[in-house]
Amino acid sequence: QVQLVESGGGSVQAGGSLRLSCAASGSIYANWRMGWFRQAPGKEREVVAAIDRFSGSTYYVDSVKGRFTISRDYAKNMVYLQMNSLKPEDTGMYYCAAGYGGTWNRVSGYNYWGQGTQVTVSS
Repeated sequence: QVQLVESGGGSVQAGGSLRLSCAASGSIYANWRMGWFRQAPGKEREVVAAIDRFSGSTYYVDSVKGRFTISRDYAKNMVYLQMNSLKPEDTGMYYCAAGYGGTWNRVSGYNYWGQGTQVTVSS
């Protein structure tokens, strides 16, 4: 079984920064992918960024390129999302996900999910 626990959410003003962390435990394999998704009220869950656990290759949705950085500590089973220049439209519940197969930018590409951490950006 795999468990994912997010932390680091909070409330900031536009232009501010937050760093989200995801602690993974259980049977996480080297070739898995880790992702960050977000969901705003009334909207579908959407991908923000993903990282291949072994290679470190990263993927970003266009709206966060240049502002967000995903990284991982392979030995500690941690994944991070550094969010800079935050905008009100970045507000939502942020979820950490882990999985194999599928594509990086689809919910269906992930098998395990955390409970989420709330990010609120005010203008």
